[in-house]
Amino acid sequence: MKEMDTGAAASLNGLYRRYSGWLGKRLRARVDADEAADVVQETYLRITPYLLDDIRHPKALLLRVALNLVRDERRRLMLRDRALQQSAPMPQPSAVTAVDRIHLKQILQTMPPLYRDVFVLSRFDGMTYSEIALAHGISLATVERRMAKAVEHCMAQLDV
Repeated sequence: MKEMDTGAAASLNGLYRRYSGWLGKRLRARVDADEAADVVQETYLRITPYLLDDIRHPKALLLRVALNLVRDERRRLMLRDRALQQSAPMPQPSAVTAVDRIHLKQILQTMPPLYRDVFVLSRFDGMTYSEIALAHGISLATVERRMAKAVEHCMAQLDV
C-alpha cells in the first residue's frame, strides 16, 4: 500500500474530524454503537483513494459508502446463516441421544448470554430474526450479528 502525501492526509484528517461524529450518529439509527464506529472507520478507509479536494458533497459520499458497507455486511451474514441452515439442519428431538443433549447443553452454557439468547430463540423456539429484534428491542443487524457469533461459537466448540 502506498503512502498518502501530506496534503491528502491532512485533507482526510479534516474530513474525518468534521464528519465522523455526524456519520456515526446517522449509522446508530441502523446499527448498534460498536458496529457504527467500525463502519465509520471502514468508510474512511474506503474513500482514501479519492481525491478529497474533488468531493463536492462529502456527507453524501460518506453516507453512501457507509450504508453500502452496512448493507454488504447484512447480506454476507444472511447468506452465511442461510448456508449454515441448509448444510446442517438441527436434528429432530427424537433423534438426539442423551450424549448429544449433554454436549449441546455444555456448548450453550459456554456461549455468551447475548448470543445464547438469540440462538435459542431462533433455533429452538422458532422465532424469526425480526421477531427476536422486536422482542428484545434491538436492530435486525444486531440479531444477525449475534446469531453469526453464536454459530461461530458452536462450530468452534464442535471443531468444524
